[in-house]
Amino acid sequence: MGLNYYQIKKNVRKARKLVIKATSNAGSGHPGGSFSMAEIMGCIFFKHLRFDPKNPQWDQRDKLILSKGHASPGLFSNMALAGYFDASELDTLRQFGSRLQGHPDLKCPGVEFCGGSLGIGLSFSIGSALAARLDGKQTRIYTVMGDGETDEGQVWEAAMSASKYKVDNLTAILDRNFIQQDSYTEKVMPLDEELVGDDLSEMWKDASRWKVGDKWRSFGWNVIEIDGHRIEQVDSAIKKAAQTKGAPSIIIARTIKGKGVEHMEDNPKWHGQAPKKEFVPIIEMELDSQSMIAPSIIAGDMTNLENEVKRCVAGRADYIHLDVMDGEFVPNKTFDHTKIKELRPLTVIPFDTHLMINNPVRHVRDYVDAGSDIVTVHAEVCDAASFGEICDILSANQVGVGLAINPDTDLPEWSKQFIPRLDQIIVMSVVPGRSGQKYIESTHEKMHRLNQILSEHRFDGCIEADGGVTLDNIGACFVDGARAFVGGSAIIGQQDVRGIIREFRHKIAHARRKMLIQKAFDLGGKDLVAKWIDLHIIGEKKNLISQIAKELGYV
Repeated sequence: MGLNYYQIKKNVRKARKLVIKATSNAGSGHPGGSFSMAEIMGCIFFKHLRFDPKNPQWDQRDKLILSKGHASPGLFSNMALAGYFDASELDTLRQFGSRLQGHPDLKCPGVEFCGGSLGIGLSFSIGSALAARLDGKQTRIYTVMGDGETDEGQVWEAAMSASKYKVDNLTAILDRNFIQQDSYTEKVMPLDEELVGDDLSEMWKDASRWKVGDKWRSFGWNVIEIDGHRIEQVDSAIKKAAQTKGAPSIIIARTIKGKGVEHMEDNPKWHGQAPKKEFVPIIEMELDSQSMIAPSIIAGDMTNLENEVKRCVAGRADYIHLDVMDGEFVPNKTFDHTKIKELRPLTVIPFDTHLMINNPVRHVRDYVDAGSDIVTVHAEVCDAASFGEICDILSANQVGVGLAINPDTDLPEWSKQFIPRLDQIIVMSVVPGRSGQKYIESTHEKMHRLNQILSEHRFDGCIEADGGVTLDNIGACFVDGARAFVGGSAIIGQQDVRGIIREFRHKIAHARRKMLIQKAFDLGGKDLVAKWIDLHIIGEKKNLISQIAKELGYV
């Protein structure tokens, strides 16, 4: 069974957008903490939690306890996506008589815990876990905690109790975003090290500063430390916790408050402040513009692909792109599912498998079994019947569904019925199977035509640009609508993979900022541009965005 990566990722994006809309309508709420736990909630709801929205009190269900109850918009948005109620009900957030209050309330079906006063959720969860044990149920308890609330002594009393009673059907997740009510946690009551200044970046990245895991270990807990915004890491940690017997588990998830909206990120101001309605369309565009980098390892040392995978991991790639060539559909031959199966244990990073082969319907199960998280086949070797079968196989195994088109191919008519089911479309910008080619410039125009078709057919996935993508043209590819970018020689062919991926991200960030400034201008002229710029107060963002606005003539 696959990671369900793309479905989780799409739901995380939808949930964030629902949070923005709901808090903006309410004029109050907590978007920052809702966003820091977004990937955590997405993985729990859409991969691990056993529940029935039509029967919220199903006695064999798992239970999700939101101890950091002020982040209720992040809970309610996922509940809506999971089918507990219609998403339109989020428009009633924090209104008198609404089931959706500023903290979770049992009036709302599916809510397991009234999260008002902080620091109580873990104690409640231990009671629920012990009750399930006494009743002989397989119920698992998931408890999402804030780092600020662990200043409470009751949390540590509960930690001792869970260890004493070996509550191994409990998984706690600490949303370690380094910010509480109105300041940084390390300035209020340090869990790691005291923060000097307001720059969280070094503390977030430097493992020598992380002390909170040691605290939990000293209380007898199984501790797993992860990047809380990497879906594959959250998923892997939850699996490991479920396999641990004789001790409770806690996942220390390093996160970024306000993740996904640049001006909210790492800014204590957005702990409990709602965005103004005039900014909502710009923020929604920003949330729709998150991007991924996928190095293609065949551009490296084909005799040592294991090392190329490790270089991708060290470089913090989002995916690893695996080009499978059969020597028939394309002139070259690379590897098949047996090699992918050998590589799979090396990392939990999603495998983005691109099948450049004939008769993919005959082989797709092999690539699912090998551990692919996304499988893309070519339109040129499919028809409606075979692609429908491929879609069914991939979807049933929680593997992302992709369709690729060559430079001289447009989307075939038969494919349009499948567009709403697609997670990914690869637009080849070089002729597949030939190395060292430059980006085909006519692809830009093709992408614009494609976007129109996809919009008309309710496409909700991601366009991946593949072939000849470099630092010189990635910004233009982003403007075209691509959100995933395959890099061969431009990434794997470089000595410093991590450094070059960082440069790629900088180029994308520049293009995204420019797009958002243009959106602000279109909505409200120079006045709204100035207001948008003024939101960005952390780090060097404001200066960078101001410079772009000047170049556009909007300042």
